[in-house]
Amino acid sequence: MPNFPIIDSHVHLYDIEKLNYSWMSGVPRLNHTTVMSDFDQARGKVAVDGLIFVEVDVDPGLHLAEAEFVSRLAEKDRRIGAIVAHAPLEKGKAIAADLEKLKHIQGVKGVRRLIQGEADPSMCIAPDFVDAVRLLPDYGMSFDICIRHYQLVYAIELVKKCPNVSFILDHIAKPDIKNGLMEPWKSQICEMAKFPNVVCKMSGVATEADHNAWTREQLRPYIEHVIESFGFERVMFGSDWTVATLALDYPTWVDILDEVLKGTSVDEQRGFWRGTAIDAYRLPFPKGE
Repeated sequence: MPNFPIIDSHVHLYDIEKLNYSWMSGVPRLNHTTVMSDFDQARGKVAVDGLIFVEVDVDPGLHLAEAEFVSRLAEKDRRIGAIVAHAPLEKGKAIAADLEKLKHIQGVKGVRRLIQGEADPSMCIAPDFVDAVRLLPDYGMSFDICIRHYQLVYAIELVKKCPNVSFILDHIAKPDIKNGLMEPWKSQICEMAKFPNVVCKMSGVATEADHNAWTREQLRPYIEHVIESFGFERVMFGSDWTVATLALDYPTWVDILDEVLKGTSVDEQRGFWRGTAIDAYRLPFPKGE
């Protein structure tokens, strides 16, 4: 594993007693309160000195309460360096009222509105959605794109329409690793990487393979292609914990990536494990020596 502390760009924390997450009823393994003490147990010997909380698809109307809940956690544990909150961007320009409230919640650096589950993935290029995304720089916020591989074509169009917005592509756009598909995901990742305002999270990869029968050899081509396309200065480590536990444990994911990165320079490794996340989310952490 890395010989320096890392930044985890994608962590989910939640309290099912305080907030409602209806989708979790269908995923019993995740349907329990999870806070920083649980994270520390899960990471094992991996040294993590900073992380980004990412919204957990809380029930409608509770997104501000979720952000406030995590902000309170961050007051007690300074490793939580940023919050990516949910925002219902389909509201169009009317989302400004929500963004104004989120802006005043300590730690909020970006928003996410899940696209991956939409029956019509073109919703992310609807005029109202685009108008809302274009407002984000006015509030000092980035946008996390969470999609499945077949929705990349629409995500690329969204990025084209919003050149002034900072985008973070979550989970390498969830390629169909289970069925071994590379195209058109591979070509579209190359296209997405051409936009200088997009960075990519190396997160949630194993969960796109067979949860019980994946191999390191299956994951490696997808990992390598993303690094080759975006470069170390625009790829960041993310665990996608706790969702990732459906397929593997925390130290195993770190070990897989550490193995792929063998032979790379110290600067490249520091960019991957720390620097990109610090830049993308404006984190108050040092990049290292």
